Amino acid sequence: EVEAEVVVEVTPVNIQTAEPALSHITNAFKTGKHVVTTNKGPLALAMPALTELAEYNNVYFRFSGTVGGGTPMLEFAKRCLAGDRILTIKGILNGTTNYILTEMSQNRVTFQDALANAQKLGYAEREPSMDIDGFDTACKTVILANWIMNKKITLRDVDRTGIRDVSLQALDEASKRKNTIKLIGSIDDKNKPTVKPTEIPKTSPLCVSGVLNAVTFSTEFTGEQTLVGRGAGGIETAGAVLRDLLDIRHKLATKLLT
Repeated sequence: EVEAEVVVEVTPVNIQTAEPALSHITNAFKTGKHVVTTNKGPLALAMPALTELAEYNNVYFRFSGTVGGGTPMLEFAKRCLAGDRILTIKGILNGTTNYILTEMSQNRVTFQDALANAQKLGYAEREPSMDIDGFDTACKTVILANWIMNKKITLRDVDRTGIRDVSLQALDEASKRKNTIKLIGSIDDKNKPTVKPTEIPKTSPLCVSGVLNAVTFSTEFTGEQTLVGRGAGGIETAGAVLRDLLDIRHKLATKLLT
């Protein structure tokens, strides 16, 4: 038993069992502690159950660092678009795959060479499957679907395809149509959430290069709103944790005044 109001959970991501983070979070909730996490694993595998458990124990659960890093994608949709109805969400949610596809498209290097460059620069892990096979984007798609569109889904509900099979020829063909190929996570009201390489116009606001992330929210009344920013990094993630802690502090202070 630890005397604390908030638990900050930042253990490494595990999308097989979500441990040890899942146990840390559930134990915190059961002992009346609020939780801030940057760990996508528990959210990807058990987000509907975790949000329900937090509500049952009357504690706050915040995780803005799991999607968009320093770019407040979750807060933007939840607060700035409150009162509107979000119909679809589409986004480039992984900087590593975006860097690889940008290198292939702009510098005409092969997938393997672009991956090696990404690893050399520290954008990709030595074992890169979490990024290039679309798992990271799928985890973030699950979080967006649950938090913003109230869809009770987990990782196994996402139709996922990575970027290993994207060829220079496919990018060249897309370029002839003034398009390019990006790994897009998408959610709407009618279809299964998907993550797959998708051809998009080069003029699209989603068509960002390098390690940038971008997400477009299509709404009932205000049309499309696109948010662009850095999706990962130590400083960016730390900023997201601080943002979440301040949000919980503000909510607790408001409670005391009412």
